Amino acid sequence: MSTEIRVNGVAVEVVRKPIKNLHLGVYPPNGRVRVAAPLAVSDEAVRLAVIGKLGWIRRQQNRFGAQPRQSRRAMVNGESHYFMGRRYRLRIMEHEGPTKVVLRNNSYIELHVAPQATPLEREAILHRWYRRQLRLLVPPMLEKWQPLLGVRVAEWRIKKMKTQWGACTVEASRIWLNLELAKKPIQCVEYIVVHELTHLLERHHNERFHTLLERAIPQWRHYRDMLNRAPLAHEDWGY
Repeated sequence: MSTEIRVNGVAVEVVRKPIKNLHLGVYPPNGRVRVAAPLAVSDEAVRLAVIGKLGWIRRQQNRFGAQPRQSRRAMVNGESHYFMGRRYRLRIMEHEGPTKVVLRNNSYIELHVAPQATPLEREAILHRWYRRQLRLLVPPMLEKWQPLLGVRVAEWRIKKMKTQWGACTVEASRIWLNLELAKKPIQCVEYIVVHELTHLLERHHNERFHTLLERAIPQWRHYRDMLNRAPLAHEDWGY
């Protein structure tokens, strides 16, 4: 059940769930505020919790507001694209052979496509390449961190997500990684992998969770800030 309340001019989505504790989050791209609340918690209790966090909420919203945004990608020569935190220029190579993506001189992403390929088809080819790169990068991270944390995932998957860099389904021991991570520095990818693995030890973002994360990656806040400073991809945000 989802409702909306306003607290000092801030719109807050309140979602009732069969959970024990209240959880508050601020999400990109525009600083949407969402509270997951136990079924028995009143709107007034939610309101008081939000008031207590208003300073933090406004700081998060200001951070998202200042974050650079890419315009919609037209998939044409000279356009900027990112991979592993580095900025590349797109170079379209039209030919009738197999499609492929090639990194050239740490400066260009060459997209080898058919002359008749549309911008959407070009983008799909690039996204498939991003997915393949993540599939190569993540397994060594899992092999490193699972024994260190004493956990093991049953499955991990990649998908496009609009409000999270990663997610964990604790019951299924499954983690999800945002396809956009392929564009971010590798340290940030590793931080998100460890963050989601830590949820297998502690479901909630509470003191125990942050203690475990700090023990694993003492500089995790720095990597989180790197993600927050990196340009956000254009999306048709649906809310």
